[in-house]
Amino acid sequence: MLKEQQPIIIELNLKKMMRDNMIATILLSVLFVAIQYLYLKDFTFSIWSAISGILLFIVLNIILIILHEAFHLIGFMVFGKASLQSLSYGVDVKAGIAYATTEQPLPNYAMRKALLLPFWATGVLPVIVGFYFNSTATVLAGACLMAGAVGDFAMYKELRKHPKHAIIKDDPKLPKLYVYATLDNNQENV
Repeated sequence: MLKEQQPIIIELNLKKMMRDNMIATILLSVLFVAIQYLYLKDFTFSIWSAISGILLFIVLNIILIILHEAFHLIGFMVFGKASLQSLSYGVDVKAGIAYATTEQPLPNYAMRKALLLPFWATGVLPVIVGFYFNSTATVLAGACLMAGAVGDFAMYKELRKHPKHAIIKDDPKLPKLYVYATLDNNQENV
């Protein structure tokens, strides 16, 4: 039984994650804006374009943060066959983070896929769309969401050290995963 096993605990350091997020946001933003400038060379500036760009950036960030967490939930269901009833979603205002979790233990390979799905859907895809439409606000929002996946990548990196069929239990309150080596009889069909 999972509860009788001693799990390996993977826990994120929130202060380090926030620092890494800020560094990645700055680096990706500068890189992508430089690429946009070098290849599209269609920058214009006006007060109206600056205000509308800032508003678009803010709205896109809010939408993409919500979608980022929703894509974790989709990943739990699609890759890990988690039930809808096992899912939880929200914002921890005190910690300043949005979260998505499942009460259902998942195989390691499914958890890893669920961790990275939002990076592609809410980070890489908006950057591509931003380049296509020459929208700096969209490129920057995508860069922020790509950088926002630093915690997901840190968890993914740690999970790669464990067998693909190890069972992973997500902590409902903290950025922490519990790795169990084996299944109990009730968990065979996870």
